[in-house]
Amino acid sequence: MQPPGASPQPIPEQRRMQEPGPGMPPQRGPAAPSANVQPQGSGLSVRRAAPGANPAAVPPPTQTIGKQQFMAAPGQKPSAGMDQLRAQRHETREGNRVFIREPDRTIIEENNRTIIRHNDVDRFAVDARDVRVERRGNQTVSVVVRPDGVQIIDIEDNEGHLLRRVRRNPDGREFVIIDNGFAGAQRGAVFLNIRPPVIRIPRGRYIVDADAADETAIYDVLTAAPVDPIDQFYTLDQIRYNEALRDYMPRIDLDIDFDTGSWQITPDQIDRLSIVADAINRAIGRNPREVFLIEGHTDAVGSDIDNLSLSDRRAEAVAVALTEQFGVPPENLVTQGYGKEGLKIQTSGPERANRRVAIRRITPLLDQQAGRP
Repeated sequence: MQPPGASPQPIPEQRRMQEPGPGMPPQRGPAAPSANVQPQGSGLSVRRAAPGANPAAVPPPTQTIGKQQFMAAPGQKPSAGMDQLRAQRHETREGNRVFIREPDRTIIEENNRTIIRHNDVDRFAVDARDVRVERRGNQTVSVVVRPDGVQIIDIEDNEGHLLRRVRRNPDGREFVIIDNGFAGAQRGAVFLNIRPPVIRIPRGRYIVDADAADETAIYDVLTAAPVDPIDQFYTLDQIRYNEALRDYMPRIDLDIDFDTGSWQITPDQIDRLSIVADAINRAIGRNPREVFLIEGHTDAVGSDIDNLSLSDRRAEAVAVALTEQFGVPPENLVTQGYGKEGLKIQTSGPERANRRVAIRRITPLLDQQAGRP
């Protein structure tokens, strides 16, 4: 899906940054405060930069975000749910595209495809020390300073496509986590015709249920090479939106029990993530450029739009829990919801096995050099 065209709008800056980040053009123009604030009372309100040229893109936040949106407090029932979101949705049509906007997401319907977009900077900003966003030429630069002093730098083009993600440690060392610069003007070519992989390994090593696996088995999956050779690498959006491409990598299925209609993860479910968190942290310790995709899935019951939004938020909640409770670096995680796409058990009825969160290593799809085990 090529992003729709529109006249670029200037993005106000929340604050001038003191120094240019890696790969950034020089600063241009004076700073100006952002004025785009979502309505209060939703549990989803946050100040955001103004949108760029692509109406499907979700601008980054310009302030820190509380983790209570993703994790229910001990002894309390989840407070955020789909009823709130339905009341805040706004639908518009441009040509053959339909945009369904929520406070922090955009759902796009086009050519019999429906996808959801969010901004990963939301997750980086959870309980952060500081968030800075500014416009530099045709790029939007977000710098999130985490409590440990690590800076996460995301650089997006005017269409909202990620160009580069960098971690800057307090000692000044930098690691490029994701670099989509190789794609040039083709970054907007999201949907691809990709041959599905030939899977030659046993199913029990290709799809691993976390509850039935030991730490060694989980670590092996989260450091595994593609099950079939890959002769090129891809942008993050191409990985997100092409199931056949993701299928080149084995996955871990997590059995996380969310309350009906809610995406907040409860304390009793968080402990189930510990063994997976240990494996991810171990893999990142070996290779700081590892990237893991956390996928949200629902069963086929209910509204397709509700399921897509719910699955995206549940994936994000798991990622937040991995970071806030187990110290997994948030910049090494990406999340995406798929609703009822990719049912584990083919049924139109309620099915617990289809209401799942999956994790897979995607480093080899992004960067063959960084992705070598």
